Amino acid sequence: MPAPEILVADDEPHIVRSLSFVLRKAGFEVIEARDGQEAMDCIQNQRPCLVFLDIMMPVCDGYEICRKVRSDPELKDTRIVFLTALGQDTDRETGMKCGGDFYLTKPFSPSEAVRLANQIVRKEQDDTEAT
Repeated sequence: MPAPEILVADDEPHIVRSLSFVLRKAGFEVIEARDGQEAMDCIQNQRPCLVFLDIMMPVCDGYEICRKVRSDPELKDTRIVFLTALGQDTDRETGMKCGGDFYLTKPFSPSEAVRLANQIVRKEQDDTEAT
């Protein structure tokens, strides 16, 4: 069985490098995107099972990407974890209203991100096997 693919979409290179490193070490295939358009292209073309998505990115923001994903019947089951410096309750509410599954604020614990990825991917695999 191939390793599950995860997209890390963030315009901060050190976030992309560090999160990609720990996810690869945990056995995931990692795709990287540095702006909103690149993230959307990766989601549409490579269909990762999970996306770690920054909100404040060039070209289009994470909220817009999330709305596009949720409105596309072929992509709507993609799991989205917002990973952002926007930590106010209103930011979190906006993220959840536009379709985010989880919300992590920066700075974040890499081990927490891996734990969450494992939890989401395992649940997806269990749900797929049950049908």
